[in-house]
Amino acid sequence: MNVDHAGKLAAIANYGSGSCASYAIQDDGSLAEAASFFQHEGSGSNPKRQAGPHAHSVNFSPDNRLAFVCDLGLDKVLVYKIDPATGKMEPNNPAFANLAPGSGPRHLAIHPSGKFIFVNNEMAMTETVFSYDAEKGVLTEVQTVSTLPPEDQGKPGYSTAESVTHPNGKFVYVSNRTHDTIAVFQCDPETGKLTLIQNAHAEGQIPRNFCLDPTGKWMIVAHQNSNTVALFRVDPETGKLSFTGKKQPVGGCVCVRFLPLE
Repeated sequence: MNVDHAGKLAAIANYGSGSCASYAIQDDGSLAEAASFFQHEGSGSNPKRQAGPHAHSVNFSPDNRLAFVCDLGLDKVLVYKIDPATGKMEPNNPAFANLAPGSGPRHLAIHPSGKFIFVNNEMAMTETVFSYDAEKGVLTEVQTVSTLPPEDQGKPGYSTAESVTHPNGKFVYVSNRTHDTIAVFQCDPETGKLTLIQNAHAEGQIPRNFCLDPTGKWMIVAHQNSNTVALFRVDPETGKLSFTGKKQPVGGCVCVRFLPLE
């Protein structure tokens, strides 16, 4: 689930059914009846993981005109136009961007410039860079790179979980579950292309989610199986991570978010 940048619309991706829906947020914070609902159709190349659609996440474009839905089962990022007056979504033209068969797109992050979109592929252990045409809602693949060091590429049992861009636009981070690392990429601000520079140990088991603080100086990593969260320092010049030695117990933690204090 995600909320648009104006706080007026919520959109939900349903993994099990492979569908997505949008809801207007009312003045009291409750959700109105569904403004739109779309059932995805089709399958992917992996019969065990992709026998049908699996909508995994939804993100809003910086201008709130579009919603992007990663569907792990279809190897697609579906693009929907949004009517801000009603909260309704409808398929964009073109309606989706394809990823390589068996990729399993899970989550995405948008570059601060708005020019690029980064998709982590859960099954293939890769990160795909798309250039983004905001006017037309078109995603064009630029690059796909592994999130693993060379010696571990191709090994079974790994999966990615989350993508995060640094506020300065110079770095992109991806969590590798089971491998228990955070992949650190340098990002070319002109092309969006990525270069893997570090696989930082996550200091716990199954780093499913993580988040940078608003300043970009710190990263908190949640360990689903270790029931802990760990604090990392971000090098402002290189983007590399260093563990601060600080870790706290948190049961079954799978998501980290920062909220403003009034």
